[in-house]
Parts: sequence; structure tokens; C-alpha cells
Amino acid sequence: MKNRGILTKIYIALIMVFMYAPIAVLIFYSFNKSRSAAWGGFTFDWYIQLFKSSSIMNALTNTLLVAFLASFFATILGTAAAIGISNLKGKTRMLVQNASNIPIISPDIVMGVSLMLLFTFLGVLFNFEMGFGTVLLSHICFCVPFVVLNVMPRIRRMDSSLYDAALDLGCTPFQAFRKVVIHELMPGIFSGALISFTYSLDDFVITHFTQGARFQNLSTEIYGMLRRKIPPTINALSTLLFLVIIIIMVLINIRDRRAEKRKMSL
Repeated sequence: MKNRGILTKIYIALIMVFMYAPIAVLIFYSFNKSRSAAWGGFTFDWYIQLFKSSSIMNALTNTLLVAFLASFFATILGTAAAIGISNLKGKTRMLVQNASNIPIISPDIVMGVSLMLLFTFLGVLFNFEMGFGTVLLSHICFCVPFVVLNVMPRIRRMDSSLYDAALDLGCTPFQAFRKVVIHELMPGIFSGALISFTYSLDDFVITHFTQGARFQNLSTEIYGMLRRKIPPTINALSTLLFLVIIIIMVLINIRDRRAEKRKMSL
């Protein structure tokens, strides 16, 4: 048993090293004064140049704006879709639910090319070019199924009599929906919004096909830089993004633990 426990720990340690060693190297080189792989001294110059770079800052602003708007609208549409699907019955419900999962399991390149063809066709009809609007619509399109996927289990676990009880106690249908249904579904809604934001922030393939010539987000901007030469500012940017994600995860875990302690105390 002891040998098995030691092997398990070694196995987990090797996996962690395999996963995080590249990130550690990236963080290390973000402070390297030299542009080459050789260590040239410690510096914060790449972080200073990062914030002075107008192209990267504009791309970061576009990325965050699209991610916030896409997750916001996708959460509203996905929650409404999940509630609508739950009200269907029989084969119709199964068919619609399976259809909503198709964008999740289909390759990104298929969705990217299909959306590009759609926007190109509509652009010829209505005389517009692809850009911020087409990227936002594309991100909303592939984020909605993730919200549905997170909200549906909460709907299945919710007691349907709670809504009727709220109506019997004097709530209007809107009040009962807001105070009972939305309250019960909030963990799934929050998870769907967070996943939508993460996927929108991370997406490259769909954005690449639907961005047009004038719009750039962070992933496509970095891709353009990598095609020329890897600038050290990319190491600094990646380090900051990694730290932000770690901080968000820690805060979420702290919040969840406090919520569990409150439930235990009650």
C-alpha cells in the first residue's frame, strides 16, 4: 500500500511538471533582458513595452469587450433556451437538446468556415464588411450551447412546485420567475457565463475566419506576431494572463468554501 501511495504521488508530480513546466519557462523568459534563449539579466522592460504597444492594447480591449458582451448575451439566450427546452416533451425535447449540443462537438474550423460563408453572403446582400459585429455574433453563437449545457442540470434538479407555490403566496409570474426560478438556476447560469467568457477569450479559429481585415483580437494579434518573430512582450502578456486566471480561480474557490461553511453552520 505504501509503494502504491508513493507511485501515485510520483505520477501526479510528473503530470504537474509536464503541464506547468512550459508556463514556468515562459514566466522565466518574460524577465529575460536578452531577446535570445540565453539569459541576459533580469528586467521589467518587456512589461513596460507591452503597455506601450498600441496594437496589443487595442487587441486586448477588443478581446475583453467581445468576451464580456458575448458571455452576457449568450447567458441570457442560453438560459431562456434551457428553460424553453425543459418545457418541451418527448422526442421533440430530445431532438432540440441534441441539436443544441452540435456546436459543442463540431470542430471549430467547421463552424468558423460556415459562419464566414454566411457573413460573406449577407455582406453581399446588405453591403457590410466583417468586423467587430460578425465576431461578436459568432462568439454568441458558439457560447450559447455551453450555457444551455450548464443550466439544464439545474432545471432538472429544481422542484417545479416552487414556482406554483410562489404564485399561490402572492407573487406575480415575473416575480416568481425572478425570485424563485432564476435564484435556483443561478449556479448554473454563473457557470455558463464563466465558461462562455473563457471560451470567447480563448477562441482563435472562429475569430480568424469572421474578423475581416480591420478587426484584431488578442489571439489573432499574437498569431500575426508569431508568424514574423516571437517578441518578448508576448511572454510578458502571457504571464499576466496566467496570473489573472490564477487569481480568479483562487477567489472563486475561496467564495465556494465560504459558501460551504455557511451551509454547514446552518
